[in-house]
Amino acid sequence: MNRRLFMRHALTGLGLGCLPPAMARAASEALSVPLGAPSAPPAPDAVMAMMGLPVKTSVGLLLERARAALDTHSDRIALRDRIAIADFAAASNQHRFHIVDLAAGKAVSYLVAHGLGSDPEHSGYLRSFSNEPNSQATSEGAYLTGELYDGQHGASMRLVGLDPTNNNADIRAIVVHSAPYVSEDHVAVWGKAGRSNGCFVFAPHLIAQVLGLIGPGRLLLSAKI
Repeated sequence: MNRRLFMRHALTGLGLGCLPPAMARAASEALSVPLGAPSAPPAPDAVMAMMGLPVKTSVGLLLERARAALDTHSDRIALRDRIAIADFAAASNQHRFHIVDLAAGKAVSYLVAHGLGSDPEHSGYLRSFSNEPNSQATSEGAYLTGELYDGQHGASMRLVGLDPTNNNADIRAIVVHSAPYVSEDHVAVWGKAGRSNGCFVFAPHLIAQVLGLIGPGRLLLSAKI
């Protein structure tokens, strides 16, 4: 999936309505079409077909897992129009963070960092997950996207771990934020993104768009197949 293939929002404008103006504007530009009326999302195979991708790729399998997580955590996840999938089977120099419009079958993809505890040799590949405090590792599982705030790294978003494999997200301060070590310029020089302390980290010039598209109240799945 090419990150320039921006999503079409086909369900509801409620998610954009609660965002700061700059984030809402960035998300609207990425969506690039007017907001539509609610519609029933197609099956994962149909979504993959609309994206022009083989169904049984890692992204397709993770999409199936994400749809199952939506049902498992239906009492916690208010918005089901878009989901985010971090495909940590891919290297950190790949656009492996996918924000998927389940109704329109469109997606936009970004570089994202993994934790240094998940890749101690800095190979560029996530080797293992951990939920342990001070592990500096990425955790596997379903997250609920939470509060937007302005923190040490600027615009950021809190995450709530919904599974036993990531339920320490709060005490570990696992959030979405930005840093220069995830920019395409950095990857061009070093051949890989830098590593986080377990947070989902994006390029600074894209963070408003990422946060605007995800918004609070949605599913973020972190996994590797």
